[in-house]
Amino acid sequence: MADEVKVNPNEVTTHDAQLLADNVAEGVEKAPQVDFDADYERAKEMSVSPLDNTEEGKKAAEAAVAPKYKMPEPEERKVEAPATGNPENYLSMANEISGNDVVTTVDDDLVKKALEKGQPG
Repeated sequence: MADEVKVNPNEVTTHDAQLLADNVAEGVEKAPQVDFDADYERAKEMSVSPLDNTEEGKKAAEAAVAPKYKMPEPEERKVEAPATGNPENYLSMANEISGNDVVTTVDDDLVKKALEKGQPG
């Protein structure tokens, strides 16, 4: 399906395009016709070389896109995080934060106190 190119003399970018736009505006020349579908089909035909459809072409394409360096396979590593701390250290740290009161259990009042201490002053 051919489409007519709308030529606007104010939007051209080259001298040749300016001459064409002026000639179309004056009626000296007809506006060019463009068949986008036919052009697209022709471009698809031109994008494939006859060599590409042969076995030799397939080998050449594979060689052209083959990686130049071999990538190593990723190694799976098993990571274990052993316990490194002593729970008694955390208890003493909690005591320091709470005002040197011995913390043996956590109750609602202690949580409220911690939330209050965590608020900006």
